[in-house]
Amino acid sequence: MPRPLLIALVGVGVTIAISWLVWSALFHSRPAVVAQVAAFTVLSDTSIAVTLTVERRDPGQPVTCRVLAQAADFQPVAEEEVAVEASTATVVDKPLTLVTLRRAATVVAKGCTID
Repeated sequence: MPRPLLIALVGVGVTIAISWLVWSALFHSRPAVVAQVAAFTVLSDTSIAVTLTVERRDPGQPVTCRVLAQAADFQPVAEEEVAVEASTATVVDKPLTLVTLRRAATVVAKGCTID
């Protein structure tokens, strides 16, 4: 194979690989839906109030998010799947109250899926 042809093929291959890498990084840097716990208040030994903030690329799609409350020893004390309805806003706050098995120390959002 002539050297100029080999250099051209390697150049094309590198260009394709870099293009795919850039596209992949940009596409996966902003998932379709993401949630985080904006605030929580321990109400009692058996309940905790939570504000879940959900951001969607397409606010017209309903999503379901998993919320997990943990005790001070990191053991799960409550878990709930929260439905977030379609809306016109890309970012919505969803207030909820979880009933816990014992006193919760923290709450985390474990992920969301598009319905």
